[in-house]
Amino acid sequence: MQPLRLILTALAFLTRIPVPAWVGYSDAQLNQSVRYFPLIGIGVGAFCAGVYLAAALVWPSVVALLVALVATVLLTGAFHEDGLADFYDGVYGGLSIARRLEIMKDSRIGTYGALALLSVLALKFAALASLPPAQLPLILIAGHALSRAFAVSFIHSHDYARSDGGKAQVVAQSLSLPALLFASACGLLPLLWLPPGIFWVLLALVVLRIWLARTLTRQLGGYTGDALGAAQQLSEMVFYLGVLALL
Repeated sequence: MQPLRLILTALAFLTRIPVPAWVGYSDAQLNQSVRYFPLIGIGVGAFCAGVYLAAALVWPSVVALLVALVATVLLTGAFHEDGLADFYDGVYGGLSIARRLEIMKDSRIGTYGALALLSVLALKFAALASLPPAQLPLILIAGHALSRAFAVSFIHSHDYARSDGGKAQVVAQSLSLPALLFASACGLLPLLWLPPGIFWVLLALVVLRIWLARTLTRQLGGYTGDALGAAQQLSEMVFYLGVLALL
C-alpha cells in the first residue's frame, strides 16, 4: 500500500483532486512522493487529452484545445503557472538574492510575471494548435510527464534556496539517484508512443536545463517551489515547440 499512498500524496499535492483520508499526510511522506510527480504528469496529460477528444466532438479542434488547456489549469489549480509568474517577477525584479526571494513570496503578480505567463501560455497554445489533431493526445501526455521529470531533476542537482521555509521546503529534503532515475523513466516513457525522431527534442531540453541551472545558481542561490513551477512550464513549452519543429 505504501507506493499507492505516495502516488495519492503526489496527486493531492500537484492537483485539486481530493484523496481518501486513509492516505494521511506527513512531511516525510510528501518528500518520498516526489519520484511519482512525472507519473501524476501522465495522468494530468491524459486528462487534458481526454477533455480535448471530448470537446472535439462538439467544437473545432482549436476551440477544443483551448477548452482542454483551461480545464487542465483548473485541475492543477494553476499550481505551476503561479510559480512561473512569481519566478520571473523575482528574478528580473530584484537586485539581490534576498530581494528576489522576497518578491517571489509576494502573492501579487508584476509586469515580468504577467508577460512571462502570457508568453508561455500563448506559445504552448500556438504550437499545439499547429500540430496534427490526431497526434495531440499523445503529445499532451508526453509533454506533461516529461516536464515534471525536468522540474524534479533540480531537486537532485541543486540546493533549496530558502532558509525560512516555503511551499517546496518539504519536498526539498533530498532526492536520491534511484528516485531521480525512476522519475526520469516515468517522464520519458510516453515518448515511446511517438515517432523515434521525437527524441531529438531532448537536446533542446538539455540546453534549457543548462541555462536554467545557471540562472538558479546565480540569481537565487538554489531553487524554490516557484522555480520548479517555472521549470515545468518552460520545459513543457520547449517540448511542444520542439515537436512542432521536428514534425
